[in-house]
Amino acid sequence: MQDYRYIESLATLKLDQQTCIGCGNCNTVCPHRIFDMEAKKAVIRDLDACMECGACAKNCPVDAISVTPGVGCAAAIVGSWINTITGRNVLKGCC
Repeated sequence: MQDYRYIESLATLKLDQQTCIGCGNCNTVCPHRIFDMEAKKAVIRDLDACMECGACAKNCPVDAISVTPGVGCAAAIVGSWINTITGRNVLKGCC
């Protein structure tokens, strides 16, 4: 996702390709589509687009993905979207 960027190289997302079984769940559930499949394994295509929501790790059946939700302030990102949509300042800050 080219429009969204967080602080460069800060995301806590890690992928163990040796453990990956190539199911593609991470690619399916990632809201920013940062994963791709290469040679029947997941690869991180765009680390700086990760908002650390944790969907990929929760949906990996072999625990090949780890991420620390909240470090990238997914709550703040989603909150800003909600504030924009509603026109109100309902959610503020992060963590």
